[in-house]
Amino acid sequence: MDDNAVTRFLGGKPGAVILKLAVISVIVGALLHLAGLSPVELFRGLGAMIRGIVGTGWDAVSNIAEFALYGAMVVVPIWLIARALAARKP
Repeated sequence: MDDNAVTRFLGGKPGAVILKLAVISVIVGALLHLAGLSPVELFRGLGAMIRGIVGTGWDAVSNIAEFALYGAMVVVPIWLIARALAARKP
């Protein structure tokens, strides 16, 4: 790659971009430290959040299936009776 392609990809001169990233990294690292957070804790929290969402999702599917079965216990017999009575009419 020539300098123009690298500069375009990075969004500026490589040295300047590296310096900006280093300064921003130090600031963000200091803020995380002040908040009592570490990258490991952030990844653990992200994993726990994803597990919670997936768990809640499956609980919702289970509840919907249960509601459908309860409803079918009432609706299907009534539908069958209605169809049987409708079939008897000429």
